[in-house]
Amino acid sequence: MQFGIIGTGMIGGFHAKAIDAMQGAELGGVADRVVERAQQFATDNATKAYQSVDAMLADPAIDIVTIGTPSGAHYEPAMAALEAGKHVIIEKPLEITTERIDAMMAAAEEKGLTIAAVLNRRFHPGMDAFKKAADTERFGRLTSASAYVKWYRDQAYYDSAGWRGTWALDGGGALMNQSIHTIDALLYLAGPVKSVQANTACLAHTDIEVEDIAVAILEFENGARGVIEGSTCSWSKEGHPARVQLAGTEGSVFLADESFEIWDFMQETPEDEAVRNQFMKGAAAGLGANDPTAINFYQHQRNFEEVVSAIQEKREPSTSASEARKSVALIEAIYKSAKNDGAKIPLT
Repeated sequence: MQFGIIGTGMIGGFHAKAIDAMQGAELGGVADRVVERAQQFATDNATKAYQSVDAMLADPAIDIVTIGTPSGAHYEPAMAALEAGKHVIIEKPLEITTERIDAMMAAAEEKGLTIAAVLNRRFHPGMDAFKKAADTERFGRLTSASAYVKWYRDQAYYDSAGWRGTWALDGGGALMNQSIHTIDALLYLAGPVKSVQANTACLAHTDIEVEDIAVAILEFENGARGVIEGSTCSWSKEGHPARVQLAGTEGSVFLADESFEIWDFMQETPEDEAVRNQFMKGAAAGLGANDPTAINFYQHQRNFEEVVSAIQEKREPSTSASEARKSVALIEAIYKSAKNDGAKIPLT
């Protein structure tokens, strides 16, 4: 299949590397609202620069479009791509409101096309093991499920682009931008949230509209309780890993990026020692914790491969729009609670 990329920033670079590493896929070209940026990106990635997004979408050779524009600017190119008959893969978040996501999903269904998200933190072997443990109920009764993203972004990061730190185009701060992959992982493992209470603040940055720290208390549908803490004002020399922690009456697993800090079950299986040997490693710097360019691309590759397989097999991908909607709905509820003095907000 031939891919086209919309957006030439850092994320577009990850997409290009992932596509190049795939079997049976080719990067057909790139488009950006600034033609000069598209031309430079095309030179850097040995591909074609289109003169406009419309020109790319009019090319019948392009099968799938990936979108890496600012978060609040996903809707228009996605809808245009669907109208042009292209399948669409969109960087996190799928969009910044569930209202826009619902409209995109309806358009894809009407056209018989696939719209999917980049939920790349689902695609590493440690997460596969974690998900299997959750699905086979090895935790007994799940009692605790939490996510912690204590990262750092300096003021220059927010000053580097006018859209950063705005509600209109970033859709939020430490939660909607930096923490959404870890929040997605939490929901993927622990299931849906029943209600949330939250508090947010901007403590360490200036001239931004959104939060640089947020804390939320969760009640899950299965009865478990948990916490989400997201921050872009938590400095450390090498950066803290993003953590997802599940515990229950028969087991506990704490994941830090792609390694386990704890893998402990009341009823041991032969697989447990293999998991510990492979994935329980020493402390490491957080992936993207202090430097967003440090994120690797192999999980994007696996994510894209899953979407391509789903299209070929005429099924819904595991990173479908309906899956991606869940984390946005939860973050919307967290923001609503914070704006209402920590009121309990139901999600179901």
